[in-house]
Amino acid sequence: MNIVGCDFHPGWQQVAVLDTETGEVSEHKLDNGSGEAERFYRQLEAPALIGLEASGNSQWFEDLLLRLGHEVWIGDAAQIRASYVRKQKTDRRDAAHILKLLLENRFPRLWRPDAAQRDLRQLLIHRHKLVGIRARVKNGLQHLMLNRGVQMKRKLWSQAGQQALCALPLEGWAAKRRHDLLQLLKVLDGHIQQLDQAAAAAAQQDAKAVLLMTQPGVGPITALAFVLTMGDVSRFQRGKQVASYLGLIPSERSSSSKRRLGSISKQGNPFLRMLLVESVQTVNRLDEGFRRQYQHRCHHKPRGVAKVAAARRLAVRLYWMLRSNTGYPEIARIESSSR
Repeated sequence: MNIVGCDFHPGWQQVAVLDTETGEVSEHKLDNGSGEAERFYRQLEAPALIGLEASGNSQWFEDLLLRLGHEVWIGDAAQIRASYVRKQKTDRRDAAHILKLLLENRFPRLWRPDAAQRDLRQLLIHRHKLVGIRARVKNGLQHLMLNRGVQMKRKLWSQAGQQALCALPLEGWAAKRRHDLLQLLKVLDGHIQQLDQAAAAAAQQDAKAVLLMTQPGVGPITALAFVLTMGDVSRFQRGKQVASYLGLIPSERSSSSKRRLGSISKQGNPFLRMLLVESVQTVNRLDEGFRRQYQHRCHHKPRGVAKVAAARRLAVRLYWMLRSNTGYPEIARIESSSR
């Protein structure tokens, strides 16, 4: 059997290969674009264990290795780097270090979603990107109104606001900008509506997402994103691990008897963290228990801190809903009785 430590780059990769039968270790620098890397792994006797750091733009490489019958382990890049104490960092050293972690059974392996889950993630990410573009388009239209001394805020998107925008006396490139932005907004609204419908249909077909949507304020986007990001929740032993996984715990720098806490670590999925913070504003309005705790925290903490704390509580509740297969309001009753 062969064990491979791979330092992957978009254009090429450095590998350290151990043949467990002979004990021979070899090093290779492989070009991705010319097909050299693919030929190397095709010649490698399957199944081989291949470890590499989590990185972007490597999906094609993972799919290739799986098609060839190899076993692929994806590792936490931060933990891999933290376990390397030398200050000399080269690609050869990185590949050899990954191989060493595999041999010593210290490789920080990450959970990976399957192909269907990855495809649904693309649906949510694509919608999120289009929503961001639409927000910039709307901001441009707002600026056109403000530059003419008209401030309508969210009323601009009502029928009366759109009529006022179209009637705004603009000339030259300002008028061209208004026309193009309105056309672009119409196209984006149509695409986002289709993606919303697709996401809602996917959530309805997922029993876990349906369970999470029993929580007031949690819609199909947040529910589906939580299911796809967390995967098998049994890998988490308690809610604190979920909060840590999502980066919703405070950063800490403590020593001896002194304990210093900072802002949240943000060492987690930023997309799901953003969705949780957005959703909790609706949850606070619809769920009396959340609203009472949120308002109490707002008395002695900044509003932003209270929102993040509520988002952490929401993440832990959704985790326990999946872990115990319990919907709302039963999960809320269990929480209140356990206090």
